[in-house]
Amino acid sequence: MRNQFAAACLIGLSLPSLAVPPTVAQVLERSPANDWRALDPQNTLVMNLAAGQVLIELAPRFAPRHVANIRTLAREGYWDGLAILRVQDNYVTQWGDPDAEVPAKAKPLGTASARLPAEFSIPLKGLPLQRLPDPDGWAPVTGFVDGFPVAANPKTGQAWLAHCYGMVGAGRDMARDSSNGAELYAVIGQSPRGLDLNITVVGRVLQGMSWLAALPRGTAEMGFYADAAQRTGIQRVRLLADVPEAERPALEVLRTDSTTWPALLQARRVRQEGWFVHSPRHINLCNATVPTRPRSPMPPR
Repeated sequence: MRNQFAAACLIGLSLPSLAVPPTVAQVLERSPANDWRALDPQNTLVMNLAAGQVLIELAPRFAPRHVANIRTLAREGYWDGLAILRVQDNYVTQWGDPDAEVPAKAKPLGTASARLPAEFSIPLKGLPLQRLPDPDGWAPVTGFVDGFPVAANPKTGQAWLAHCYGMVGAGRDMARDSSNGAELYAVIGQSPRGLDLNITVVGRVLQGMSWLAALPRGTAEMGFYADAAQRTGIQRVRLLADVPEAERPALEVLRTDSTTWPALLQARRVRQEGWFVHSPRHINLCNATVPTRPRSPMPPR
């Protein structure tokens, strides 16, 4: 018996120690600087509300015509002085011109287009999709491109942006080609994936979701405000490129084509933090949020 115990000890000593998988926090702490990217000034909207600032990253790969129109609207000050019109619980916060449907009162669009073709999807072929292995109930394939959550169908050859929390879409009427990007909304509730392939999605909120999600809910139909006094005013919307460099938000985004990204997803699947009793070993497309962090100051030259 004594010899068997000694042999067992020797075997135990000879086995390599099993490494404990890193936690989410540890993965991010160990990420190299080049796994993060700065904001693209030409594709970032800065919306100023009285309560705070909202940063929206635009998705020109998926909605090039709408994004170009949104840039024009921002540069010409279209949203300045307009308002948040609708906050529907567990659904969306929507902003634009409250008089848009009254031609005599509607704010002019300037040189922006009044109507654009729908941009619900793009070709899947050649798309640099960082695919998720986890099954999804809404699409055969999911993953990330340029930091955006993407769903796809190899049989139809389509790929599209998914309606996850914080995604921004262009409101439309009954006609599929009735949007122009002047009326936008952000998803503030459980991901309404049934809207996928029905609306042009133009970007996502990077920072400031609290200013959109915590607003009082509208009491009229579909969450619109019954009283104009309840609306939240928009002070100004600009492209980041048009904000003086000293005033630009210092933010960077984790690259979804980096080595840190799959490691982060795995840490979220297999939770090692002490609080967790059960580890899900699964991640949903809309739960795989892409981190942001304050940008480190540039070293002096």
